[in-house]
Amino acid sequence: MLLNAPFASPAGAAGAICLTALSWINLEMFVRRHVYPAFIKKENSLDFGIEVRSWSRGASTFTCIVAIVLTVSGCAGADDAPATRSVGTLRFIGEQRIAYRKDFEATTVGGISGIDYNPTSQTWALISDDRSDINPARLYTATLAYDMGKFSSITLLGTTFLRQEDGTVYPNRQRHATQGGEIPDFEAVRFDPIDGSVWYASEGDRALAHDPFVKQATRAGSYMSRLPVPAMFKMFPTQDVGSRNNLTFEGLTFARDGRSIWVSMEGPIYQDGSVPTPVYGAVSRITQYDRSGKMLRQVAYPIDAIPSPPAAGKLADNGVSEMLAVDDHRFLMVERAAVQGPDSVYANYIRIYEMDISGATDISSIQSLRNRNYVPTRKRLVLDLNQLNLPRLDNIEGIAWGPKLANGNDSLVLVSDDNFNPAQVTQFLAFEVLPK
Repeated sequence: MLLNAPFASPAGAAGAICLTALSWINLEMFVRRHVYPAFIKKENSLDFGIEVRSWSRGASTFTCIVAIVLTVSGCAGADDAPATRSVGTLRFIGEQRIAYRKDFEATTVGGISGIDYNPTSQTWALISDDRSDINPARLYTATLAYDMGKFSSITLLGTTFLRQEDGTVYPNRQRHATQGGEIPDFEAVRFDPIDGSVWYASEGDRALAHDPFVKQATRAGSYMSRLPVPAMFKMFPTQDVGSRNNLTFEGLTFARDGRSIWVSMEGPIYQDGSVPTPVYGAVSRITQYDRSGKMLRQVAYPIDAIPSPPAAGKLADNGVSEMLAVDDHRFLMVERAAVQGPDSVYANYIRIYEMDISGATDISSIQSLRNRNYVPTRKRLVLDLNQLNLPRLDNIEGIAWGPKLANGNDSLVLVSDDNFNPAQVTQFLAFEVLPK
């Protein structure tokens, strides 16, 4: 929960100011002048350019302040949301890479499984899925230099270690055996469009009955809140029900107005049927939560069959590796397939679809989708990245909107997870979004 305790608005916070007429910069100025004086505790953020403040009355941080101001003013809503986007297709701008196992601030960079852009600080968040085996679970901040003609460089700026509820860093398996806690497997990261905090998703660990989770943190990495995990997504080590290992919370995106958050499963839960094969596809549950964690809606996304069969005795899979809101009913979905050849090397097949939830059945009350009648979401192919004929197409796991380009079009950036494997690369792909 973001609002953890009752709170009486401070004197002077209620006024005749209509926040729909204010920019977010003016909102921040208003909060600093009229609301901050009521609170006393300050928490410094790292490398993000804005302080996150909290108070000693049991409430949350800047989210709560903004929520109070919005509520008091009666002006909260979609008017403050970014303009509606349009996605026709994508034009490739360029690629940059981070060197394998690059050393930065006494950490090893790699396993980048999520990315997001902060337009206020003009910096990017890059989250690693290192399960605290090499260094404690963390995210990096960076700048990406690109324009309509080229992608010039990536510059790492800082490292933030994400922390558990008790303030400690996340443990690896060895430390967990003696100290407890949750073993991380971070797969997605998003900046909160209302308060600028950080939300991130982790896939859990079925062998240890660690459920997947979505948590909110300050930009310094301190714990703020977590979403409740619906029973259907819980992990059961000895029963074929609930989430499959490594096929859980893989994607994360805020709705356009910032009032809700969507979470995508990489693959089907046991109750919904088998994982994709080269012959048959599967289904992923995409769930919308309000900011308190209440489930608002859930839809079924059809995952493609694996696009190519593996070599004899080898492995292959396909699933949803990330999602990104376009508007109130459309989302970009990254489907990532990996197919093992006779040399055991994986070939990646990456497709970006636009999912439309209009008319899709709310499946939140359907415990199993096997042999059930329901309307899945629709999807349209935006780009098959294999058609770009890049020298290398790796394990794409992150997607984020970037800054507007000089012609006013949106930009989009993808990032790959190298799994700390020398045979893979950490690649960043920048695109211009060509509207319909």
